[in-house]
Amino acid sequence: MPPLDRHDSHLDAGTLGAITRAATRGSWLAFALLAVSLALQVVGLTLPPGSLPATPPWLALLVAVIAAGALAQVLVRASRQVEEGLLALDREFAELREAYDRARLDSLLDGLTGLGNHRAFQEELDARITQSREADQSVSLVMIDVDDLKTINDKKGHAAGDDLLRSVAQMMRANLRRGDGAYRTGGDEFALLLPNTDIDRAEVIAHHLLASALTGNHGRTGAFSVTIGISAFPDPSADRHQIIHHADAALYAGKRHGRTNIQRFDPAKHGIAEDSRSLAQLEAAVVRVASEDLLRAVYQPIHSLTTGRIVGFEGLVRPAAESGFSNATSLFVAAEATRRTVELDVVCARTVLAGAGSLGDDRYLSINLSPRTLESDAFSVQEILALARRHGISPSQLVIELTERESVDDLQRLQAAISALRRNEVRVAIDDVGAGNAGLRLLSEVEYDILKVDLSLVRASATHGASEAVLRALGTLARNRGHRIVAEGIETAEHLESVLELRYDAGQGYLFGRAEPTLQRDPIDLFALLSLAGEKQTAA
Repeated sequence: MPPLDRHDSHLDAGTLGAITRAATRGSWLAFALLAVSLALQVVGLTLPPGSLPATPPWLALLVAVIAAGALAQVLVRASRQVEEGLLALDREFAELREAYDRARLDSLLDGLTGLGNHRAFQEELDARITQSREADQSVSLVMIDVDDLKTINDKKGHAAGDDLLRSVAQMMRANLRRGDGAYRTGGDEFALLLPNTDIDRAEVIAHHLLASALTGNHGRTGAFSVTIGISAFPDPSADRHQIIHHADAALYAGKRHGRTNIQRFDPAKHGIAEDSRSLAQLEAAVVRVASEDLLRAVYQPIHSLTTGRIVGFEGLVRPAAESGFSNATSLFVAAEATRRTVELDVVCARTVLAGAGSLGDDRYLSINLSPRTLESDAFSVQEILALARRHGISPSQLVIELTERESVDDLQRLQAAISALRRNEVRVAIDDVGAGNAGLRLLSEVEYDILKVDLSLVRASATHGASEAVLRALGTLARNRGHRIVAEGIETAEHLESVLELRYDAGQGYLFGRAEPTLQRDPIDLFALLSLAGEKQTAA
């Protein structure tokens, strides 16, 4: 819903006040005169004609004017109530936006070092590649690996290891330029994004970083050693997929050749990084997966958080061993990079529907589709319905989960497709709420039936108050609008305890069951799972 323009939504304050005061003064007089007029008319019906004098025109006019004032008062009061309701909705959404923004900031920071985390790195890399492509500029990626962290943890303890990681972060901050980004992307892995910087300049900055580490002027750990790998877009890396793998390949080469050094990616020197195929090769691989159906379906159960019984399944796919992709994420990243998302989505939907079997009357099946697929000419609601019916699944048992692998390009077409699905009793879920664009844009712009909360918010709720505030606000929003809310990523008893306190409708995650090739049937014992959390607290 677009924000209200309050300059168009109500009268000028002075005019509104004048009308209200006039209406208040005139309302009782209007009703009295109307009553007298009605009484005269009733009496007139029982007396001979001419017995009563005719009502003067000025009196009739006065009654009409004062009655109009009374009606204006009623209308003003009604408009005030409507406006107050709209303002309350605005406030509710503004509070949700504020809490969401706070939680999103928490979710993008590494708790130990205060740098951006892996998710923040991925999002910023996408943005920098796009900006560099549009501006015809370079962006460089510097990947940093801390040497011998495991040895320090083993000999001096994890506290010393944590101190070392903080020192690396301080060293990176000390060498940042305006516009550069620093991230901790793994246990002992860090990354720098250097906009408007080619690989030659990035190599100079990397030498400054290594020299700074070896001086030992950061934190309490003294000197330390790092190995660095570098690549850059558009040369030598042609896309975001390659720049990561090229920098990683250079880093790995540095590790193999004595550590404490810097390597810039060189195809002749380092060879091709794992899965660093060209776009043409990736496209051919995706087309082969789709045309030869090199996918297998798996199903993760979704359980009621009231009864523990299974209420539905999320259908997922895994690439076959001979597909050339090690996991579904790498497959969909390749599909996105080569503009083959729609084709792959259709094949995935067919695979999931074909393998589901009998759901049972009171269970549903969720299928993941990207917004781009629903916007495409290739998407047909009737074909999806026919495919579902062919496998014994009614429209009311089908849920389309809108994923956020790609951005929304044509909102009107997306809205039209969603409306067509819902008219045919197919429900729509907004997936990954709390991650990236999913969040609040789709919530405010499309109709939906189910809200699925991203696992990062669920996991962070135990430690970040802002994340818990967002979870509560989302639960309130869903209940007020009559939507079901599902928590994803429930992996521990503590996660379960958090979502139960929030009174969410359903949940899924490894604690309840992993995605399997066949549909699970057994309910779960929520109280037994919760007791695990109690036992841990007692032991602590």
